Order: sequence, then C-alpha cells, then structure tokens
Amino acid sequence: MKSAGSSRICVVPFTQGVGGMVSFRYKLCTGLAARGIEVTHDLSDEPYQAVLVIGGTRQLGKLWHAHRQGIPVVQRLDGMNWLHRAAGTPRFSTGLRHYIRAEYGNALLSFIRRHLADRLVYQSKFVHDWWNRVYGTATSPCSIIYNGVDLDIYSPCGDTSRPEDRFRLLLVEGSLMGGYELGLESAVHLAENLAGLLKDANRRLPSQIELMIVGRVADAIRRRWEQSTDIALKWIGVVERERIPEIDRSAHLLYSSDINAACPNSVIEALACGLPVIGFATGALPELVRGDAGRITAYGSDPWRLQPPDTLTLAKSALEILEEQERFRIAARQLAEAEYGLDKMIEKYLEVLLG
Repeated sequence: MKSAGSSRICVVPFTQGVGGMVSFRYKLCTGLAARGIEVTHDLSDEPYQAVLVIGGTRQLGKLWHAHRQGIPVVQRLDGMNWLHRAAGTPRFSTGLRHYIRAEYGNALLSFIRRHLADRLVYQSKFVHDWWNRVYGTATSPCSIIYNGVDLDIYSPCGDTSRPEDRFRLLLVEGSLMGGYELGLESAVHLAENLAGLLKDANRRLPSQIELMIVGRVADAIRRRWEQSTDIALKWIGVVERERIPEIDRSAHLLYSSDINAACPNSVIEALACGLPVIGFATGALPELVRGDAGRITAYGSDPWRLQPPDTLTLAKSALEILEEQERFRIAARQLAEAEYGLDKMIEKYLEVLLG
C-alpha cells in the first residue's frame, strides 16, 4: 500500500504502440513525474487522488468503485469513431466486424461520459460540440485543453536543413490504413496540383515537389502510388518520436490530412518546429492553425461522406507559404509558444485533476 501523503494519479488505460493516445500518455506522465507526482496505471493500486481515463476503459467495475469512493474521475475525450458510418460510399467501406467494434467503442466512451466521469476534458471545441450533438450535453463540468509539446525538444533549432532544389511536403500520421489511406490520396493530388502551379507561375522557386510520408502504409498502396504519379515519393515508415523534430525541420510544409481530426499531435509538433501547416477546415484545424502559422481552406465537398476535397484551392494557398517561408515559419513557432507548450497543458490537467 502506498503512502497517502504524496500526490498520486491513476491514468488508464496503459496504451502502447503508436498514435495520439500513446503520445499523450507518455508526455503527460513524464511531465507529472517531473513535478513529483506519482502515476499508476492500475485502478486497484490505491490510494490515489484522481483518475484520468484517456478515452475509455473496459474496467468499468473498478472505475465505478473509484467513483463511489469520491475519487474524481476525469475523462479525456478525443473524437469518436465515425469512418465506419461512411461505409457504402464508392470510396470507402468497412466490414461488419469493424462496424460493430467501432460502435461498441463509441458506446463505451459515452457510458463513461454520462455515468462515471465527474469531469470532462475535450481536446478541442470541435470535439466538445461533436459529443454534445451526437450524445447530448453531459452534466459534468468540462474543460477544453489542447495537446502540448516540449518546446525545447520540438524547436526550429537543429542541424537538419531543408532541400534547396525542391520543396518538401510532409505527411505525418501514425497509420495511413483502415480508411486513412484517403489522406495519402489527397496528399498526392495536393502535391500534383502544387507542382503544376509552380511550373506555370514562372516564379524564382524550385518547381519540383517531394512528398515525404511518415507512418504505416500498406505495401499494395505504396506500389499503387509509385506507379500512378510522377511526384517524388519518400517513404519513411513508422519512426520513433525522437526523430519527429528533425523530420519536421527538414520540410517546407506539413499537410494535415486527417479529416475531422480532434487535435492532431502532428500539427502541434510541426508548429513548434516552425513548420507551417496546411489543411482543410474540418475538425479542430481551424482552431489550431491561426494567422500566418499556415493556411486552412474550405474542404469543398462533404467530408462526412468522404467526398474528394478541393486540393487545387489548398495548393494555391500553399504557394504563398512557399514564397515567404521565413514569415510563416516565425508565425508557426510564435503560435506554438503562445498556445501549445507542454507545461501549459500539464498545469491545466493538474488543475482539473487535483484543483
């Protein structure tokens, strides 16, 4: 049994692998440890002063026990599963097993939100409005806390230089499979449009575009695009989180391809590295990328039905960033310093958990 005198927080579930939940858990727990706050990932490992549920957990009995003891239960909510609901469109479909698993996940999150969470943290205003619209307004107090990054690690300062003979468009996702391969499709079309605009514009700029893809991609999808586009494709695969800053610093633009994203870490990490971000006005992107930190344009069709986006208009907006890299890179870093520092994020979570 641990001493009740020190601050302890139970963070569940213990996630591993790649993706936003894993990244968030790692950063939060590291920050809490630096403040002398102990973290456990076992709901049976009492005592602790609060529980943070990252999304959902199947340990409903133990969570209910903590709730009944008066221990604050805080649920951090991402977006919800929705791609399976777009199944049956010509561009995307899922099987019955995936559909059932996705709906079960939503139901689990909703049950905790409605019956077990004493406080709620939404990753963005978009997420807050989405949950309220689909599952009704919850009675528990809520906060909106954006993700954060270590601004000393994710920084424009570093040895990696950008190529001078071409522009590098960067795509960073944990996985570009299971429906998210549509993001790779739009990235290729965006790069093709951007290359065409550069050749026609007669500017003193490189006319070549390289698309660098970071994340898990199926071999069949990779071969398909290598055979069907003239754009130079650079496949990096899944990388350790320590490599992301140098990769961000090596690019001219980050394209955020995730449709209706809750609060993508790749965007905040890029901004902190001084990398301007481009994307479509879906999800939380209009909240996250403001001013000259990048350019966000209208999707041009219905993203909820996974219709093709207007990549030409986005490419036209991206040209301004390529022409004035220094101005946009400075603005990206300034926005990250003002809004997305890791210390700021952790202090807000501590206020909700222990305040």
